[in-house]
Amino acid sequence: MARRLLEAGYGVTIYDTSEAALAAHEKLGARRAESPAAVASAAEIVIGSLPTPPIVQAVALGPKGVIEGTQVKIFIDVSTTGSVYAKRIAEGLAKKGIVQVDAPVSGGVKGAENGTLAVMVSCSDEIYARVQAILAVIGKLFHVGKEPGQGQTMKLMNNLLSATAMAISSEAVVMGVKAGLDPQMIVDVINAGSGRNSATQDKIPRCVIPRTFDFGFALALLNKDVRLCMEEADAMGVPMIVGNSVRQLLAITAVTEGPNADMTDVVKSVERWAGVKVGSEVKAQKA
Repeated sequence: MARRLLEAGYGVTIYDTSEAALAAHEKLGARRAESPAAVASAAEIVIGSLPTPPIVQAVALGPKGVIEGTQVKIFIDVSTTGSVYAKRIAEGLAKKGIVQVDAPVSGGVKGAENGTLAVMVSCSDEIYARVQAILAVIGKLFHVGKEPGQGQTMKLMNNLLSATAMAISSEAVVMGVKAGLDPQMIVDVINAGSGRNSATQDKIPRCVIPRTFDFGFALALLNKDVRLCMEEADAMGVPMIVGNSVRQLLAITAVTEGPNADMTDVVKSVERWAGVKVGSEVKAQKA
């Protein structure tokens, strides 16, 4: 996302805990800052893309956070935090006259690289007009609401569906493999029919059948998103019978496959219980 903003001609000031990330973007023309507060003292619009709700809150409201910046007017949060944190951060920043724009994104690493992310924006019409051109650089915009947290609710719904598609498609494909069917044929047939979804169209053929498990979205983050979704649904009195089952499968896989597992590793739990594997490792061909 930072690279796309630079390529679009925007002046970009950056901060990250990763030295490698900072160095790589400095080479592209970004200016390094020493803290989130320093970024917010160099720009009127600050974009945060962070892994967990507590980290977002610390970066926005904590010591040396965005709230201590001298120039910032708008904080755009493209992270996935859930509506509770979004409202809390918006209230905290408002005390210093800073407007929080709730704008989580979906589309993975590929979408970020290509500028094709789905950006779920929640803010007033006036603020939307100010940030629209900048956010259009990173993806397709959907002005889903005007209140803090509405964009987050939309994102959690999306990620619940993504996780559910991966979970149920894993069960179906493993069942087919155990019955003696070819996994590629399984997804080809599903994708020609009514069962097609994001997992059968992309994740399983690209990451599971060749056993690469490299979709690029950490299982721990997906597990966090589904947990947040379940908590919000419970608070609203919406039953999530299927969603809670998906959450259990994600939690089990996170334990068995480790904290760095990819979301496509979910299939391994089903494989283990069924006693089969979907696909095989791709071996390098000899010249």
